[in-house]
Amino acid sequence: MEVRDWKKTKLSLERPYKDDRGERIPVLLDITPDGEQVFESIQAKLLGENLRRIFIERGVDFFERQDSLPSGVAQPLDAADQQNEDEESALDPAKTECIPQLFIALGEMTQARDVLSLLLSSAPPQHVPTALSLSPSALTATVVTKPRPISSVEVFNTQLTIGGKDEALRKAANVFKQAATKLEKSRQSGENYWADALKIRKANWGLVPAPLPLGAPTGKGADKTSKDFFVSFGLEESPVQFRRRAIAHMGTYDTESNSLQFPHRRRHRLRVSLAVADDGKTTRTSRNALDLFSTIPPNESLIAAQKEIMDEEVFSVLIREASNLPTASTRVSERLIVIDVAEGIELQFEMMDDDEANLEFSHHNDVLTLTCDLIYHTLHALLLCMHTMQKSQRILSRVPSRSYSSANPAGRSVLLQPIIDLLQYQQFCLRIKTELNKLTSALRSAGVPCTLRFDAVGETGQYLQRRLITGDSSLRVGGEALLRIDDRQTLRLTFASPSSLTAHLPQATLSIASVPQLCQLLSDEAEKCLLSKLCEVGERHDRASVASTWFVDAVSGKTVGRWEGCIVNFCVSFNQDFAVHSSAYRLDRGNADKLSLYDTYTPRAAVSLIAWQQEVLERILSEY
Repeated sequence: MEVRDWKKTKLSLERPYKDDRGERIPVLLDITPDGEQVFESIQAKLLGENLRRIFIERGVDFFERQDSLPSGVAQPLDAADQQNEDEESALDPAKTECIPQLFIALGEMTQARDVLSLLLSSAPPQHVPTALSLSPSALTATVVTKPRPISSVEVFNTQLTIGGKDEALRKAANVFKQAATKLEKSRQSGENYWADALKIRKANWGLVPAPLPLGAPTGKGADKTSKDFFVSFGLEESPVQFRRRAIAHMGTYDTESNSLQFPHRRRHRLRVSLAVADDGKTTRTSRNALDLFSTIPPNESLIAAQKEIMDEEVFSVLIREASNLPTASTRVSERLIVIDVAEGIELQFEMMDDDEANLEFSHHNDVLTLTCDLIYHTLHALLLCMHTMQKSQRILSRVPSRSYSSANPAGRSVLLQPIIDLLQYQQFCLRIKTELNKLTSALRSAGVPCTLRFDAVGETGQYLQRRLITGDSSLRVGGEALLRIDDRQTLRLTFASPSSLTAHLPQATLSIASVPQLCQLLSDEAEKCLLSKLCEVGERHDRASVASTWFVDAVSGKTVGRWEGCIVNFCVSFNQDFAVHSSAYRLDRGNADKLSLYDTYTPRAAVSLIAWQQEVLERILSEY
């Protein structure tokens, strides 16, 4: 950027001592009536300085003392000093009398000179004829011409004047510039203020009048109209202590882009953690992924603040309900709740600072993380459901003619118990599915076709959402499992949260209370199906060769094949993990009282159960 020439001007504050030609500027002593300037010579200056040094160093009467001394005689120094002191003490009274009179005379002469200068400068000069002769004592006037100023001094004075004016103009311009900047910022701030206010109103956030400022007149006739507004982002049915803190206002000062101000914000978030022990050896821990919001736009700032206030309200309700849980043990502290939901499952609720939550933020897509996210959002849905019930109770209480029952009886857990029931139900379904998968795998390895359809939750998401909207916070869910063996016999099981299991049999409907009881039921039903299968295979195999009779003895649990002179019994049993074992017993005519073990089938056999039965029958018939 080019700098202007006048900005390059530099002013020296030293007194000029050289002229434009570089020669020394002499000291002006006097100006003659003819206009001639009398300057101080260098020799006279040096002589004057030497004389002054003599009087200063040797005394005022130095020359008198030198004249009084005889020629060639040197006066001792001490005697001379003593003599000087005596003479000075003798002259002190004379000095005291003369000095005031001298000063008076000096003042009168100075005043007379000033008066003469004034008269000469004010009266115009008169041309006196040369023929007129004046006496020597007559008063005369002399015209003095002002000497031409020195160029360097004139330039210096001009530079000082220009510099002073430039500095004053710069200061004035700076004042106007700052005022214009403040006015523009004020205008832009006002526009942003109302633009953000319209955005907040368009997003359907609650706007309430702000109280009058401190010191405003409140007497009769005073203007009590509110000049500002607050943004209320709390829930309608929340307790008073939470609604009071759910207040924000627009920034009216030079804040960051007029962002919203939250005077009571604590920046606490709710973190849900699940710890699951796999086979009692390893423990997997996961937590929910918190939502991150930008703090600049007003809508996102309000959403983030509303999430925080809802988390605090949810945690306060969880602390109140944790002490009344009938199906789980809890440990409660100021900012932590630990619940032993089931064997090997631990649920934690922790209030933590927003900064710590952002540091630990990470994306995980495993089942545990998704479960924690589901629990976190379900708690918010249950909180809204609880508010709906409270609003319904308040509305019904205003109608005296209608009787109503409390939707939330005392001691009932609205938020925590449904979550625990669902977690226990999830673990319950996993155990049921594990046993059914074991049976299905064992039957398939034995060569018996088997299919399983397992639906842990039979309700749809829309149905559960409608229940929450109507105020039903129980969240009881159910499902069913269909086990089809050999494409003919079907076993249907239904279950409901938290741990209710029912078996639907052709003859009856049974309620199952434990896993061993379920395993026994599955073994009995699978054994019955396999014995019927063995009976049908035996009938088809012997129909073309010899006349035989096949039937299933349900009392003794075996399939019996009988023909002339021989009886064969097939028994089925289940070992660990429903492993299918079968035994073939033969009874001949000569040994009518004793059955002999003919062959056995184990899961390690290379053939299926049906193929093994056919081989046994072929061998028996070949021997027969």
